[in-house]
Amino acid sequence: MKLSIVAFTAVAGTAFAFPPSRNPTFAARSSTSLYKTKPPVFDEVCDTTGVTLKRFMSEVALLNPEISELTTLFGGIETACKALSNLVKRSQLPSSETLGYEGNVNVQGEDQKKLDVISNDVLKRALRFTGKLGVLASEEEDTPVDLMPENAKTSEIFIDEGDRYVAVFDPLDGSSNVDAGIPTGTIIGIYEHDEACEIDDECFDEDCTEQEAQCLANTLQPGTNLVAAAYCLYSSSTFLVLTLGSGTYGFTLDENIGEFVLSHPNIKIPETSSIISMNEANTHMWDEPLQKVVRGWREGTGKSGNSFSSRYIGSMVGDVHRTLLYGGEGTGKSGNSFSSRYIGSMVGDVHRTLLYGGVFGYPGDTKNPNGKLRLLYEGAPMSFIVEQAGGLSTTGFERVMEVTPEIVHQRVPIIMGSKNDVQEVIDAYAEACVKKEDTVET
Repeated sequence: MKLSIVAFTAVAGTAFAFPPSRNPTFAARSSTSLYKTKPPVFDEVCDTTGVTLKRFMSEVALLNPEISELTTLFGGIETACKALSNLVKRSQLPSSETLGYEGNVNVQGEDQKKLDVISNDVLKRALRFTGKLGVLASEEEDTPVDLMPENAKTSEIFIDEGDRYVAVFDPLDGSSNVDAGIPTGTIIGIYEHDEACEIDDECFDEDCTEQEAQCLANTLQPGTNLVAAAYCLYSSSTFLVLTLGSGTYGFTLDENIGEFVLSHPNIKIPETSSIISMNEANTHMWDEPLQKVVRGWREGTGKSGNSFSSRYIGSMVGDVHRTLLYGGEGTGKSGNSFSSRYIGSMVGDVHRTLLYGGVFGYPGDTKNPNGKLRLLYEGAPMSFIVEQAGGLSTTGFERVMEVTPEIVHQRVPIIMGSKNDVQEVIDAYAEACVKKEDTVET
């Protein structure tokens, strides 16, 4: 999987270079303090096309002129999602150029699939052609580089004057599952640029690298600074779900007209559910409070009284297809450590959780104390979407949205979903901390 960061600027003049900036810092703040976005109300809707994403964003811009530039950015995101949806559909054809591995390993130590690389390039190009000149930092580039292909290997970075945004994205979440036909997706978060990303046009070599690092530091913001977040899901249909800080809205691609159409207005997660979506093969390695809560859910002795079911794909054909390709159902004689496969794609699991309720999690354990999901590209944007739909998202000890990343690829434990069920996890951790403190005092 390949992750990228792009710093975007809203064009308001001619591009030029700046003198160096110094140590930008970002304080966590309530997302509602950024903008009190007014959601649109549609009195008249065309029976044939419904409310398209273009119309939705145009109405948002009219009601909220301070974020009107987001209309252009979401136009680029929409285009990228359409292109990626087609790439994923064709990825298993013998004639496809996306088959197989690229032969490289990214900075996370993961083998790159050709589809990862192509997806990243598609999203970069789509966002570049919104007219917002960008600076890119990804798992494949050690330092930020100009999005313009002819300058991609130079140290000169130009920033347009105006109100600036930072976009962070995971181009293809769950790409390892593409071969098995399992849902994949794209995750995107958009922040404000609190500090000027300033590059001296006379800098040289190491001085430029240091200034580029200062620009990169502008991406290290807590989720509470998010202006918008979205994901695209490539599955039975192509879905685009977004939040601008005032509710969560879902769109479905109508391939007959080539437009995303509003299909899930103002999504609300059920407050209580009976679905667990975690890798339960790791239960014995989880924190004791989480083990206790999940055990209660399975036995029907949790606070809700519901007996929870563990959600794998939930389709026999889908599960058998994955088993045919990857194997499964071992007897223990192999000595292998097996993993319990839910959907195996964060976008797919979260999308189901939004619609049906439930708890999705990739918690920390003794093997991976900080979990495996990245805070900046996955945890914060998806938490923003879930919270705006009435759910909660926590590490167990704190709200995911309030965690300020210290490094670009920082990982974070995540448990998110239905409000009452996630709150039960939060309470269990709080109770365990109190008992620990009492023991220490005694």
